[in-house]
Amino acid sequence: MHLNFINLQPYANPQYFLYLIIGLIPMIVGLYHGHRFKTYEAVFSLVFLFLIFDADKWQQGVSLIVYLVLELLLTYAYLYYRKVGKNKTWIFYLAVIAAIIPLILVKVQTAFPKAKIPGVLAFLGISYITFKTVQVIMEIRDGAIKEVSFSTYLRFLLFFPTFSSGPIDRYRRFAKDANSAPQRSQYLDDLSHAVRYLFQGFLYKFVLGWFFGTYWLPRLSKAALIAGTAHGGLKLSWSLVAYMYCYSMYLFFDFAGYSLFAVAISYFMGIHTPMNFNKPFSAPNIKEFWNRWHMTLSFWFRDYIYMRFTFFAMKKKLFKNPVRLSQVAYLLLFLVMGFWHGLTWYYIVYGIFHATAIIINDAWLRFKKRHKGLLPSNKFTHGLAIFTTFNVVCFSFLIFSGFLSQLWFGWM
Repeated sequence: MHLNFINLQPYANPQYFLYLIIGLIPMIVGLYHGHRFKTYEAVFSLVFLFLIFDADKWQQGVSLIVYLVLELLLTYAYLYYRKVGKNKTWIFYLAVIAAIIPLILVKVQTAFPKAKIPGVLAFLGISYITFKTVQVIMEIRDGAIKEVSFSTYLRFLLFFPTFSSGPIDRYRRFAKDANSAPQRSQYLDDLSHAVRYLFQGFLYKFVLGWFFGTYWLPRLSKAALIAGTAHGGLKLSWSLVAYMYCYSMYLFFDFAGYSLFAVAISYFMGIHTPMNFNKPFSAPNIKEFWNRWHMTLSFWFRDYIYMRFTFFAMKKKLFKNPVRLSQVAYLLLFLVMGFWHGLTWYYIVYGIFHATAIIINDAWLRFKKRHKGLLPSNKFTHGLAIFTTFNVVCFSFLIFSGFLSQLWFGWM
């Protein structure tokens, strides 16, 4: 018999946190006294993962187990291959491709529901397990990781606070925290940060996120659809502009709130999961925005796609012009990011939009560098740069939302 006593999705409602805090108490007491209960931490994560995949989602739980076994076998097979002194490039590529194929199939299945792809592949958290696995395989190849502790790696892949939507940690950083207990003074500092992040997360997700996403956004959506119908589809209206800003605020506060919860619970567990957001809307240019927005994902894409492609292209001398190389690398990076969000036109356009914005931004920065002193640099120009970047980002989020597609087809 199924006991549906809480909402099973992570950080979904205040009641969920009551069970979470109760489960954290033994860990908090142990870490305060300088002891890390690794077995209890593993059981804690497994119990809350079980709650996610309980009842009608049990098939996703089975998918998780199958996928986890495959990724573990793949990682340790490649680790053994490197330990015996072999380093064939095609084996490395094969390992990376094998690690990401299930995720690709899930994205294809989502975009084309009638495609005959095994549904057992899909489960909550598949993207972040894949990112972690690929990261470890790449660092094994680089020689940065020479040993992978099975228990630590399993805890890393299944770390509950960040399991479904990140932030994306790095194995070596995680292992350093997970295999030792902090000093009491450090842990007290962790607790103070954890409490602050927890309350900030509640403000973001349950107050501001609710206001922008649940209260205001549907009203603006309705008004924009009415205006679009009256004026013939994709007609600019004040309600559409308001929808754009409202959706951008909702997207930030909802996701930033979720990320703060994940970081807060990690800190309670003595794990310094990296922050995901750092005042992104105060960025003076689009490149700086991506250094502040969903940072762990953007840094993962930068390190394991942009940089890898750049080094490969330089080694193979595919481009003579370094500027052209960086432009192609940006386009590849954001196309992959767009495809990762989904095989839908507005996600792909969103990726191309940001690639184009960064390419233009780089051209502008090179122009300013060549013409020092020609353009003023003061508080006004800095504020103008922030204002421009903010509006460019908000327009990209309007594309990302898919609302323009809804507006167009609603009119037709």
